[in-house]
Amino acid sequence: MRSYLLQAIRGITHNKSRTFLTALGIIIGIGTVVLVFSVGEGFKSYINAQVDAFGSNTIFIETSVPASTKDLANGASDSGNVNSSAMNAVPVMTLKNRDVKDVRNIPNVKNSYGASIGQEVVSYKGISKNIFIFGADASRFDIDKGIIVLGRPYSEEEDKSLAQVTILGADIVSDLFGDTDPLGKYIRVGNYNFEVIGVYERKGSSGLSNDDKQIFIPVSTLQKKILGIDYLFYAVVELYDNSKAKISALDVSEVLRRNHNITDSSRDDFKVNTQEESLSVFNTILQAITFLLIAIAFISLVVGGVGVMNIMYVVVTERIGEIGLKKALGARNKDILFEFLIEAVLLTLLGGIIGILGGALFAYIISKVAESFGFAWKFIVPVYGVVISLSISMIIGIIFGVFPARNASKLDPIEALNKE
Repeated sequence: MRSYLLQAIRGITHNKSRTFLTALGIIIGIGTVVLVFSVGEGFKSYINAQVDAFGSNTIFIETSVPASTKDLANGASDSGNVNSSAMNAVPVMTLKNRDVKDVRNIPNVKNSYGASIGQEVVSYKGISKNIFIFGADASRFDIDKGIIVLGRPYSEEEDKSLAQVTILGADIVSDLFGDTDPLGKYIRVGNYNFEVIGVYERKGSSGLSNDDKQIFIPVSTLQKKILGIDYLFYAVVELYDNSKAKISALDVSEVLRRNHNITDSSRDDFKVNTQEESLSVFNTILQAITFLLIAIAFISLVVGGVGVMNIMYVVVTERIGEIGLKKALGARNKDILFEFLIEAVLLTLLGGIIGILGGALFAYIISKVAESFGFAWKFIVPVYGVVISLSISMIIGIIFGVFPARNASKLDPIEALNKE
């Protein structure tokens, strides 16, 4: 075996440029596989960070456009088949504060809060910005995992009294106050002055929003004084026992149907999603994308494997005299077979190693770019991804190397020497 390896290494290092170009297809294919696995793990870490921000024992209630008779005729038999009101020009206005309070009476519900979102010009000493405003009742501070690094949260009494108090995201503090302490100061939100009572720890992007670029006020204040509405955009429900999440979701749905006078579940104007269901959707999307990218990478690997096979045939032709001399001196067919087969495997394995390093490098760059945009994205190169990539490269070497190696082993020594 040592002799086979030395002969294979000599063959690979004999023409370094050709070796690299031959392995290029393998490098690209394996690099893509590693990149897909690494980015997939990074995306999972990002999604898990968003889940952790709310806690794993939560249920989400969001408004949804009820299915029309036409939708039902076309197969939209439940509310999960129609778009959320967030995707429509006219919002659904049926989710109210009363719904959130009634949901709290469900035995397994620990707490809940409703939220609305608006946009308004916020200014301080001549500096003005068009900023998203997040409104929620005081229960939010017991459920969400955001950390107030300066000041305090607003209270339930302040929410009920329409108090003009606000907590700022980290970027808003920098934009409006610079290095100055914002606590106790007043900012202008639309036509009202709001006292700054707190500052959130820098959190980064969350889905399509960025908490660092928002301000947070009591939901009643947002509804009555800023937006002039009486409905909620969504609600978050915290559970005592997450193992009963599905049953609790059904209980929440029943409360909402009763409050909204809905007798047919296919006409629901809301959707209730558990964390498990939300993660399932993300995982399904991720798996579909991963499968597509790996299929593309597989095509690249097949092309690279064909390139390896072609070059090995060329190598056999170039070394036909050497093969004839070895066989004349007593080399067996299997000796020649193993020599060229190991050379093909080493060639693809080398391409696999370079591909792994290249894929990991690109994955690292992607993670840093994502972090620069505020995403909680971790750089992860999973061990299983490396093992699979190395295994694929070796398998390709065996599959596409066995034919030229077999062809070399069957050469007649006299005929080979005559050709030389």
